[in-house]
Amino acid sequence: MIEVLVTLFILSVGILGVASLQFVSSFSNSDALNRSQSVMVAQQLSERLRASARLSLIGDGLVVDPEYFNPDLYNFGNLTCATSATDYNCFCLARPAAIPDCNGGQCSAAEFAAYDAYEASCSAVSTNPTVELNLSCDDNNLLDAETCSTGSRVSIILSWPVENWQNIDRALNAECNVAKADPHDCVRLDVVL
Repeated sequence: MIEVLVTLFILSVGILGVASLQFVSSFSNSDALNRSQSVMVAQQLSERLRASARLSLIGDGLVVDPEYFNPDLYNFGNLTCATSATDYNCFCLARPAAIPDCNGGQCSAAEFAAYDAYEASCSAVSTNPTVELNLSCDDNNLLDAETCSTGSRVSIILSWPVENWQNIDRALNAECNVAKADPHDCVRLDVVL
């Protein structure tokens, strides 16, 4: 009888270990999905930037329309939703009237910027509704008239909140947590046009 009890105890400890492993793997899978989707969105936006780049009128190289750096265009900042639905359900299932339809290629450079920001924001929130998309330029020549001069570094950052699990603190990247109250993880892609 004692051998049966010892066997049951060992078996229950093993089953608890497997359950813990499943729990940890579900968190890891969620993090991997967020990271993979964010990498794809960052690459997609960088390709859209390269496709819409034009020759600079001031220097040698390529520049994009300054509207690409308007933070209100990203994360649906320029749109309002009448319901409490998620951003994806509210804005992405049908194109809002405020977003130009550039599929036919009949848009100005500023309209393409708004359209690309909308498309990238929809791609970002399709699997993770808490992700935030930011596009910024580290301008290497502040004295010229261009918002982002030729040869400047354009940074695409997608960040999302993360949680600690099993009382293990995450090693947080400082770039992901600038001006954030809660811990965030992120993907950053730098592009020079």
